Order: sequence, then C-alpha cells, then structure tokens
Amino acid sequence: MAESLILERENSIEKKTLKQFLRNKEIQKKLLLITFLFIPTVMLLSFIIYPALKLVYISLTDWNGISETYNFIGLENFRTLFTSKSLWTTLKANSIYFTLHFLLIPVELYIAFLLDRFIKGSEFFKSIFFMPYIINGVAVAYMFSFLYSSEDGVLNAALELMKMSKIGWLSDPEIVNYSLAGVSLWRFTGMPIILFLAGLQSIPKDMLEAAVIDGASVFQQFSKIIMPNMKTVTSIVLFLNARGALMVFDIPFVMTSGGPKESSATFALNLVKIAFEFENFGLAASMAIILIVMILLLSKLQDRLLNMKG
Repeated sequence: MAESLILERENSIEKKTLKQFLRNKEIQKKLLLITFLFIPTVMLLSFIIYPALKLVYISLTDWNGISETYNFIGLENFRTLFTSKSLWTTLKANSIYFTLHFLLIPVELYIAFLLDRFIKGSEFFKSIFFMPYIINGVAVAYMFSFLYSSEDGVLNAALELMKMSKIGWLSDPEIVNYSLAGVSLWRFTGMPIILFLAGLQSIPKDMLEAAVIDGASVFQQFSKIIMPNMKTVTSIVLFLNARGALMVFDIPFVMTSGGPKESSATFALNLVKIAFEFENFGLAASMAIILIVMILLLSKLQDRLLNMKG
C-alpha cells in the first residue's frame, strides 16, 4: 500500500514537472522549430545530400550499374572524359539550343510588354503561351515528328504546294539541331513570357506615369525604368535557358535518338546512353558532375555580367 502511494506521488511529480517544462515559452519555440525543421532536413539529407555524395563516389569507380562488386579507379573517368573529343562535340548541339533561346529573350520580353500594357484579355493569351510548357515532352516530340516527317509531314507538304523541294528536317545533319531547337522554343517560350510579365506587373505604375508626364518616350521608359527593374527576372530566365540547354534530353531522344550520325546527340543524351547502353555508370556519373559544374559556372558568369551592366 505504501509503495503504491509512493509511486502515485512520483508520477504526479513527474507530470507536474513535464507540464512546467512544456509551458516554458523558450522550450515551446525550440520544439516548434525542431518539429518544422525535422522533415525538411530528413528530405534534404535523403534526396539531395546523400545522392550527391553517392554520385561523387560512383564517379570514382568502374561500376556497371548491375554488379555488386566494382573497382575504385580514382579520377580515371574524369581523365577519359577530358581526353575524349566525341563527348565534347555534343556540346555543339547544346550551344545551338542555348543560342536560339538567348536570341529570343528580347522577343519574349516584348510580348510580355504588349500583354501587360496594350492587349486586352491578356489572361487568355497568357494561357495560350503557357500551355505548351505543361504538355508532356514526349507528346510534343511525337507531334513535331509528324510535322517534320520527310514522307508525309505537314511542313514538306506545304513546301510541295509552293513548288519547293522537300527538306530533311530530321535527316540532314546540318539542320537537324535547328529543327529540334525549334521544338524546344515552341515548348519553353511561354515560361519566360510569364516570368517577364510578372516582373513588369511588379514595377510601380506611379513610376511609369511620372515618366509619361515628364515626356519620356516608350523606348526611354523601356530602357530607363523597365530594364533596370527586370534584372532579377532576366537572371532567372538566363539561368533557366542555360540549364535547359545543357540538360536537353527528351526532344532529341524521342525524335532522332541522337542521329543522323550522332549530329543531334546532346551531352545529357550521351550521358544516358553511356549509363544504360554501354553500362558504364562510373563515367556517366562523372559526366553528371561536370554537367552540374558547367551549370553553376554559367550561372555565376551571368550574375557577374548582369552586375557589371548594373
């Protein structure tokens, strides 16, 4: 009987201590922070940090993706990559994607400017421009494969109606990358337009109205007010263009598989082929690391250029 009373007293003391502990505001804040940060931290470690470390480790081995055993070969994969001309020639195809997207940026900004200031019902046009972006990439590639077909393609049929000779949109090594880049432009142009439009709408209207009262022309408003305020959006668009150009995979994979004569093979397409066709996951992992480094370097370079212009 005495022992049970002692146990009950100890339990009541522990409960009171726990309640006092939980009532402490500093402790409540710490518990709240730990609760909110726990899941993101676990996800960060599980899906970013660990895979990144595993990628670096695999790049230092000759793992074929299947075998349970593999050899540690150090930097041999990177040495092979830097001495192989065929792997780096694929960047020529990537550069065409980047260049065409880069040249289209002023057009995208101008369209956003028109939607913001001069076109009524811009919500409808925003949906039209953004719709290709949300369509599945494989579906887009198959649709344009039909348009570009040398046999019964719509484009060649239109050329025949105009008494012009057919063009090998996907079979001519000289123009195949421009044809594929055209598909990329059609699919991804909507995103920069929406980003530029959001940037334009964030500029205070009072500033533009004051410029109009002072007699500023449309060009002066554009160059002196709009462009300086669009630096952050422009930086985001340039980063997305650089990343997208270096990582382009689905369009050439579905439409040409890198042909003809590997002329449309991109860096990412070669990476996947080396991993799954040639079963050299070590070399593919080293290519993935270099791809990440190139994206980061381009991002840093564009930030410096924009800061210099600012």
